[in-house]
Amino acid sequence: MKSAIYKGILLLAISELCFASATVFVKFASSGTNIPAIEVSFFRFFLGFFIAGLTMLRTKVSFKPVKTKLVIWRAILNTLAVILFFLSIKYTSLTNANMLNMTSPVFIFLFTPFITKEKIKPEQVFYLFLTMLGIYFIINPDFVQINIGDWLGLLSGIVSALAVMTLRMVRNYDSTALILFYLMAIGAIINCILLIPIFIIPSQKQFIFIIASAILGFSGQVFITSGYKYIEAAKGSLVSSTRIIYAIIFGVLIFSERITLMWFAGSILIIVSLVGANWPKKIKLTLKSQMN
Repeated sequence: MKSAIYKGILLLAISELCFASATVFVKFASSGTNIPAIEVSFFRFFLGFFIAGLTMLRTKVSFKPVKTKLVIWRAILNTLAVILFFLSIKYTSLTNANMLNMTSPVFIFLFTPFITKEKIKPEQVFYLFLTMLGIYFIINPDFVQINIGDWLGLLSGIVSALAVMTLRMVRNYDSTALILFYLMAIGAIINCILLIPIFIIPSQKQFIFIIASAILGFSGQVFITSGYKYIEAAKGSLVSSTRIIYAIIFGVLIFSERITLMWFAGSILIIVSLVGANWPKKIKLTLKSQMN
């Protein structure tokens, strides 16, 4: 059991490094250019569709899902989350986009009563409050000029929470290859429909950035889909928050993003809420075992 959990942790940590690296190329390709963020998103799903399809054919995995509705909902929610996230990266800092997107673990607890009928515990309400306060500090709205990128990043985090919960449920019935195939197929179709009226032929340099983002994004999707086979959604979301660290490093070193005192306070509040919301039970069990 422990070895399986460690395997899940490793796979999710690798997936978040891939996702964080992919956002760097998304920023290169879309920020300050005429390339729409949806175009970058489309190539990610389009490339993934072919790779996942070839994998299905090579391994002779059945194309028929066990839980069709869950597979479709997983694909739709993930696609929407990615589109919102890529739009956020285009209009705000890499650090802010990733930080706000990674608030999803706390929203998982908020949605749990409506999906699994579990009650929200008082400490979870407290952590949700800390997250909201942290979000306020990071966005730091002046109510005169609103940064649409920050709000899109927050919305992507909310949708991501629903996508992760759906993934955890469908992962118990269908294979990684099948889930990825339908995710990429449905995602490519949705992005294609949205992209048709605004498509712009990218330059050679932009195309390289787009493909690099697509490869890293697809790799991250493979690792995260496999990782949730070995770890539950809440604990997995905590591991996935390591992307915050990667994003800060990339944002400061590559894009010279400035870290303000207000932003730092907000990020600390969000990180504390992520840790607190996911680890109380384990801490209690550890302390109890040490006492015995």
